Amino acid sequence: MDIKGLRKEYSNPVLKRDMLAADPVDQFAHWFQEACDAGLPEPNAMTLATVGADGQPTLRTVLLKLFDTNGFVFYTNYGSRKARQIGENHKVALLFPWVKLARQVAITGTAEKVSSAESARYFASRPRESQLGAWISKQSAVLTSRQLLMMELEKMKNKFLKGEIPLPDFWGGYRVRPDTVEFWQGQTSRLHDRFLYTRQQGNAWCIERLAP
Repeated sequence: MDIKGLRKEYSNPVLKRDMLAADPVDQFAHWFQEACDAGLPEPNAMTLATVGADGQPTLRTVLLKLFDTNGFVFYTNYGSRKARQIGENHKVALLFPWVKLARQVAITGTAEKVSSAESARYFASRPRESQLGAWISKQSAVLTSRQLLMMELEKMKNKFLKGEIPLPDFWGGYRVRPDTVEFWQGQTSRLHDRFLYTRQQGNAWCIERLAP
């Protein structure tokens, strides 16, 4: 299959410095709303990059569940590969690939666990089946068959047959506090618009245009 000819010419309005919010979270909120309004499937899907002690980067897609001035929050099993790597190296990267809009948002920063109370509030809002799934999955561990997984699910259903399902002590959230946020918008002739926010002292941000 010849893929070198696969290309699309972008034709977005030019993105200018004076069109951007002073704070990258405000700018992200604006673009995120436009991604939702455009009907993108799972606009909160983001690629998470982590690097463990061995220096090997790994990538996976996770779902953003909250964002505010403090950062970007996702949830996972604290025994997973991503969690182990975050324990070894708190520096991570996020990427929102909104291909339909010819936009990307790339974030670098530091990941830290959210409080147990915050994790518990989110866990309580999940569908019951998702809560059960969190209990039975030893995320990233070798699994010999799906049948064993489904057997564990039935056991857990019986265990929590009545009442609320508690938060597992091995499951919770991470908040990524951004150090840089780049907004990328595709343009004609591959002369894309790129603006990089870099955190300064306090809550100030430096905004620079980057070459495409």
